[in-house]
Amino acid sequence: MFRPVVTATALALLTCLPLSAAAECRLALVLALDVSSSVDGHEDRLQRSGLAAALIAPEVQAAILSDPGYHVALHVFEWSGRYQQSTLIDWRLLRSPEDIADAAAAIAESTRRHANFPTALGYALGHASAVLERAPRCERKTVDVSGDGRNNAGFGPQTAYRHFPFNDVTVNGLAIGGSMDGLTAYYLTEVIRGPFAFVETARDFDDFQRAMERKLIRETDTPDLGLLAPAADPGPGGPDVMSGRR
Repeated sequence: MFRPVVTATALALLTCLPLSAAAECRLALVLALDVSSSVDGHEDRLQRSGLAAALIAPEVQAAILSDPGYHVALHVFEWSGRYQQSTLIDWRLLRSPEDIADAAAAIAESTRRHANFPTALGYALGHASAVLERAPRCERKTVDVSGDGRNNAGFGPQTAYRHFPFNDVTVNGLAIGGSMDGLTAYYLTEVIRGPFAFVETARDFDDFQRAMERKLIRETDTPDLGLLAPAADPGPGGPDVMSGRR
């Protein structure tokens, strides 16, 4: 990618720019994995191994590393009930294939903390907002929430958006099995938020890796490529919906 030469004068001006303009991190990305009681042990392993494999897929690595020196920061947590959110990996910059491989290994080796709690999606979003408040200084902020069901405990996503700071945050969704029971439509109308927000659909947990790869490519590629390019054909995995309605 072409980079202009930075003169001493330009460098001095750069130090006076707002934080977002001077950040070395282009994207703070929070990945939230559903471990509510509707997710059995086998499905949980498919989700963890699928995310780990997706991160090290060549196309995903190319997207994450598409702008050297202008990095992606990653945080991953699992969620279920109101107060059952557990960190899998805390904030780290993905600056190299080795960084990505280390993150993938940590996710693959992680174990589930809770298995018997409902789907408190609003609380998960509130937790994601708090996580973003201590993120590295990045130009953009995105929450990527995966789930196989609607909110059924505590306040829902719309209440979370009213009471937590989401003004500069994009929230995308991965609806697992969503095309069969209307979950994709629920994620589209109630969950996603912000410019270029979209929903990716996985047929089931066996399809999770494929859907997550597509999702990560769109989220982490440089904006002129990842946000503005037409979406690829979704294939057999179901609809791939893009919306910036909120």
